[in-house]
Amino acid sequence: MPEQPILVLDPAALDHHAEHEALRARGPATPMDLLGVTAWSVSDPDLLKTLLTSPQVSKDGRAHWPAFAETVPTWPLKLWVGVQNMFTAYGTEHLRLRRMIQPAFSARRIQNLSTGIEQIVTALLDDLASRPAGESVDLREHLAYPLPIAVIGQLMGVPEDQRAGFRAVVDGVFATTVTPAQADANTALLYEALDQLIAAKRAEPGEDMTSRLIAARDIDGDGSGLTDQELRDTLLLMIAAGYETTVNVLDQAIVALLTDTAQLDHVRGGRASWSDVVEETLRHEPAIKHLPLRFATADIPLPDGQTIRAGEAILASYAAANRHPNWHGESADLFDATRPTKDHLAFGYGVHYCLGAPLARLEVATALRMLFERFPDLALAVPADALRPLPSLISNGHQTLPVHLGPAAG
Repeated sequence: MPEQPILVLDPAALDHHAEHEALRARGPATPMDLLGVTAWSVSDPDLLKTLLTSPQVSKDGRAHWPAFAETVPTWPLKLWVGVQNMFTAYGTEHLRLRRMIQPAFSARRIQNLSTGIEQIVTALLDDLASRPAGESVDLREHLAYPLPIAVIGQLMGVPEDQRAGFRAVVDGVFATTVTPAQADANTALLYEALDQLIAAKRAEPGEDMTSRLIAARDIDGDGSGLTDQELRDTLLLMIAAGYETTVNVLDQAIVALLTDTAQLDHVRGGRASWSDVVEETLRHEPAIKHLPLRFATADIPLPDGQTIRAGEAILASYAAANRHPNWHGESADLFDATRPTKDHLAFGYGVHYCLGAPLARLEVATALRMLFERFPDLALAVPADALRPLPSLISNGHQTLPVHLGPAAG
């Protein structure tokens, strides 16, 4: 890689906005240190979209990252490059794995979940309304967490008594301040939970997606399906992606609306919709800040004269790209639900675009609408700058979200 100072990303992400600004200032792409791995952080949206759709960029580290074998055993983020599912697949393998999952996220299936989502939100809000008046409530713990866990749990057929266990280990996947030993211990617990789920569904299959994946067969009818490891890692992907990201988007949307009440006035005055709030949140504070990792399959010349060499790692810095002034002008750092163009990369781009994006949008928009209708005087219980970020350079949320609910409507 070119000789230049390497920016070391803070594992705890204590000031990620400053880091993203520093990345953008270094050009469309710049070498940086990701927990001991040197990779190219790409923060220019145009370049990032080009690379995300280029056949010269792969997510298969086993095939296209020469450092894979020596790096992965001791790297805290090895699960992000070592799993065997569509997240790390390339070319025809990616298509094979993705088409097995697509039916779970069809437009009709997502729409059919709408009533169930409203019922879950209603129950959560009823619980909040039953709490003693005047006490602060952590909305991340009592709304943002349980909603997507319940939805993805129903979709995947995760028994209710196993959902809390999945939450704990999935949180560990996104933590970037852990040691390799702690990451290994969390991974072992994660696969133990997945194996228990698979065993239960093999014994008593249902109409859930886990049962369908166990019985999956190739579309050509040749009898091939997911390998045991692909099955475990596909379930991991669906549960983790369907849970953690939605938690963060709902968290960040609530914070944005309570920090700048003019934004809430826009919605109540009909100048913006709940969908507008969701899209602006995805742009302004995407659930995933940086997504490890991709790899160059050939030398890739960059617009500024640098070259990403074949075999070098690439980090998609979505949060930095979303606020790039070349994309959203001088107001890129401001949250504005009335912004005419809210384009973003929060769900990725190209063939790896998130299949669960429509479900996440539906969950967050539904929860926001019902929350602010039920508690019109909702307010933060602490100053916004006192909210502590998650100790993760991947996951973008807060450790807690304390609020005062105010009187419940009707």
